Parts: sequence; C-alpha cells; structure tokens
Amino acid sequence: MNKILLAAALAPAVLIPGAAWAQSAPAPTTVEPLVPAAGAVLDVSAEGRTSRVPDLATIRAGVVSQGATAAAALSDNAQRMARVLAAVKRAGVADRDIQTATVQLQPQYRYGENVPPTITGYQATNTLSIRFRDIAKSGSVLDALVAQGANQIDGPNLSIDNPDAALNEARTDAIQKARARAELYAKAAGLRVARIVSITENGQDAGGPERPMMMQAMARDAVAKTSIAPGERDVTVNVSVRFLLN
Repeated sequence: MNKILLAAALAPAVLIPGAAWAQSAPAPTTVEPLVPAAGAVLDVSAEGRTSRVPDLATIRAGVVSQGATAAAALSDNAQRMARVLAAVKRAGVADRDIQTATVQLQPQYRYGENVPPTITGYQATNTLSIRFRDIAKSGSVLDALVAQGANQIDGPNLSIDNPDAALNEARTDAIQKARARAELYAKAAGLRVARIVSITENGQDAGGPERPMMMQAMARDAVAKTSIAPGERDVTVNVSVRFLLN
C-alpha cells in the first residue's frame, strides 16, 4: 500500500537567545529536518524481490529405542546412534554441521480404570540436527542413515546459506519500484521528483527455512530412494522512501 503525504511549508523556528546563552553556547549545528521547509512530501512503501535456489538443507535424524528398563533403552539407543553418526561422517558431513538436537528418556505407561498407571518400559530418543551443503546428495545420505538405524527423520528445512548478495538485489529492486511510483504520483499531481529525503528498511526475508515438510522413515521400509527437490526461495526487502516533490 502506498501512503501519500503532502506537507505544507514549515515555518522556521525562531530563537531569542539571552546574553548569557549567546556567550557560553557553542555555535549551532545545522540539521536538515525530516520534512523539508519547501515543497510537497511523498511517502512510498515498496517491496523488492529476487529469488535463489536454496543451497542448504537442515534435517533432523534420530533414533527411538524401547527397553524394559531405562538403562536398556539408553544402551540400545546409544549403540544405534553411534552407527548413525558414523554414517553421517562417512558421507562427508563436517563436524560443524552435526549437532545433537534432542536427548530424551521417558517412561511408558499402561493405564487402567480406577488403578494407578503402571510403567511398562522406557523410550529413549536421540536426535541429530544435520546440515547438508550439497542438497543433491542429501537424499542418499538419509537412506544410508535409515539403513544404519535412524527411524525418525524430520525435514528438510531449505534455506540460502549466504543471502547478502540476494538481499542487496532485493534492496535495489525496492528502491527502483519506489522511485517509479514516486515519478508516477508526481506526474499525476503536476509536480516532479526533486530528491529522496529518507529511506527506511522495514523488514526482510532472507530466504530462511519455512515450515518443513515432515518425513518419517523406518529402516525396513526404506526401499525406494529418497530425493529432495530444492526449488526456489524468494528473498524480499520492504522499504519506506520519502521523496521531495516540487
């Protein structure tokens, strides 16, 4: 939505200094007001946009184990997670891209009518957050993880690793759109754009992860190969630009 503000010329401030003030105060600094003293002011909001193919995928891969005792559940979980972690490293994922996300141990209950719940066993969960910098290979790595015991997979979150260049493209696009709209309004009002008074960036979307597609896999069901399509992500910047028209 575009907002138009036509401002009347502002009267200059009047200062009546006393003698003592005139002797001790430093020389005044000239500061240009946000609303110029002459001309009409036009405020324009615009969104700049560009797109990139995501180059970073973040996926959570975990192991859920059951045991009659807490120690049994944790022991089984640790052994299976060790195989999963080894498979991740064999696939070439760097240590900096592997992070423990969740470790849980929870009792499992049997509920009956008018009786207290009874613990029937324990469930241990260990989840890794894994960043894939080669999205084309991430599907095959997931298949390898499932083969090694991972039975819980969530993701992927697709994002842009270094969005600065794309953000700058979006900023340029936003200013160009704002300028074009200012020229249109000025022409319609019989005026011309003199200059830009101020620019404010109101927000940005750097192509970060959206709500992920959720996947769950069991080792015995991993028959078909997993593939991940990166698609494109929009990178946007919103700006407000104030123009002086005369």
